[in-house]
Amino acid sequence: MAPKVRPPALDPQTVPARRGSSYPAPYQAEVADRAKRPLGDATGLTQFGVNLVELPPGCWSSQRHWHSHEDEFVYVLDGELTLVTDGGEQVLGPGMAAGFPAGRPDGHHLINRTDRPATYLEVGTRRDEVDEVDYPDIDMAVRVLGGEQTYVRKNGEPYGPAPLPHRASRKEPGA
Repeated sequence: MAPKVRPPALDPQTVPARRGSSYPAPYQAEVADRAKRPLGDATGLTQFGVNLVELPPGCWSSQRHWHSHEDEFVYVLDGELTLVTDGGEQVLGPGMAAGFPAGRPDGHHLINRTDRPATYLEVGTRRDEVDEVDYPDIDMAVRVLGGEQTYVRKNGEPYGPAPLPHRASRKEPGA
């Protein structure tokens, strides 16, 4: 029998996974099967977020994007992921990492092009009050409107009849 884990430690498998994305249609399909376990929230972190992310075969981490005010970092735990940036593609395996400094306009995301699941840690700054996100390949951006991060088209028009919030719960890094 495994020893009982007590705070500040935790068993990541006890943290409920968030599936999919808050992206507006039609940008949800590529990330629909993504599962994020918000470990930072579960441990009470407030300065940065930490997610344990699983991408099944064919799934994307996000639409390709970059942040104005939030750093992002990923560390591959298991499987193989293709990192896609403005500079091209490269394969990341277990023990490999990538970092994306805030304000650097280099759209990035991960794609699982293998036939088995891949798992990685995602770490990012929490700067909702000022962070905006650009998606170079699609007609979408995140802008701060009325103090809230909101999905908009590149012309600034919000998605939907009411503004669609960028994150259902602002505790997760990554878009």
